[in-house]
Amino acid sequence: MAEHEASAVKKVGILTAGGDSPGLNATIRGFGKAAIGRYGMELVGFRDGIRGLAENRFVPLDSKALSGILTVGGTILGTSRDKVHRMEVDGEIRDMRETIAENLKAEGIDALVVLGGGGSQKNAMRLAKVGVNVIHLPKTIDNDVAGTDATFGFTTALEIATDAIDRLHSTAHSHHRIIVAEIMGHKAGWLALGAGIAGGADVILIPEIPYDIEKVVATINRRVERGTSFSVVAVAEGAMDTDDARAMANAQALLDGASTPEAKAAAKAHKAALETAHRENTFMLARKLEEATGMEARVTILGYVQRGGTPCGVDRLLATRLGAAAADAAAAGHFGVMVASKGDGTELVPLENVAGVLKTVPLDHPWIKAAREVGTALGD
Repeated sequence: MAEHEASAVKKVGILTAGGDSPGLNATIRGFGKAAIGRYGMELVGFRDGIRGLAENRFVPLDSKALSGILTVGGTILGTSRDKVHRMEVDGEIRDMRETIAENLKAEGIDALVVLGGGGSQKNAMRLAKVGVNVIHLPKTIDNDVAGTDATFGFTTALEIATDAIDRLHSTAHSHHRIIVAEIMGHKAGWLALGAGIAGGADVILIPEIPYDIEKVVATINRRVERGTSFSVVAVAEGAMDTDDARAMANAQALLDGASTPEAKAAAKAHKAALETAHRENTFMLARKLEEATGMEARVTILGYVQRGGTPCGVDRLLATRLGAAAADAAAAGHFGVMVASKGDGTELVPLENVAGVLKTVPLDHPWIKAAREVGTALGD
C-alpha cells in the first residue's frame, strides 16, 4: 500500500446544503476518495446540511460508504436550507456559528467542506469568519454562482429540460397549441435559455430580459401567418413582463431606501406581495396568449423533475474534478475558498470575493446572440 501524502488536516467533515442537485453524491465521492486514499484523512458526513452541523449529527464515511454512489441522485447525507446565523432552535431564532465552531473543535474536525449554491456559500463565509476552516464546492442547477465556469447539477438539469421541450413539440404540433414550459430559475435564466435553445423553443423568456406580451403575441401570430400552427414558449419561473419588472425594481428601491424599521417592514411586505402574485405568472402568461391569439394554450411546469435522478457524465466528471481539487486544497491548508471550475482545471477563489454575488446571463452573452440569430424571440 502506497504511503499517504503529508497533510495537516487529519479529520474533515462534509455536508450538502440547499436544494438537492444531480452530482452531490458524485462530489462527496470525489472528495472522499482523494481525501482518504491520497492523504489518509478521516472523513465524516453531517446529516441534513447546516441543521445537522449545528446539532452535531454526523456519520463516518469510509471507502465502503463511498462505493456505488457516483451515479446516485440526491444526497446520501440529506440537506436543509438553514442559515448558520439565524436558525430556529426550540422555537427561538439563534446564531449558531460559535456553537458549530465549538462542536467541530470538540470532535477534532480540522476542516469542513460545504457543497451548495449561493446561500450555502454565504453560510460557509459566515463560518470562516468565526475561525472554521471551510471549503465550498459550487452546486446548483441554476448555474448562478459567481466565480466559476460551471456548477455541478446544471448540465444534467439542462438535458432534462431540453428533453422535455423536445417532447412538448410533438403535442404542440399535433393539437395546434401554444405550449408554455416553465423551467426553474428565479433570478438567473441560464437553464431556460440553454434548454430553450437546445430544444428549439420559439420563444424564450428569462429574468434578465423583461418581456413585452404584445411582442410575444406578435411572434406567435407571425408563425401562424407563415403556416406554422403551434408554438413552444420556454419561460424561466422568474421571468417578468416589463410592468412587473418595473414594479419589482421600484419595490426594491423602496426597500433599499427605507430609513426606519417601520418603513423597512412596509417595503418588505410590499415586495413579498409582488413575489407572491408572481408565482402564478406562467399561468397568467398562457391565458393572455390564448386570449390574444385565439389558440389553445397549455402549461407544463417541469418542477423538481429537473433536480432529480442520475447525474449525466459531464456532471459526474465535474463533481469528481472539484471534489479531488478540494481534497488537495484541504491538505495544503487553503481555506475560506470556493473551488471553482476554470476551463479544464480548477481555481481557488476567496469566498469574500463571490459570496452573495449572483451570476446572471449577460445581455451580450453568446447564447443570447445565437438565439436571436436563429430567429428565437426573447420577448423584447
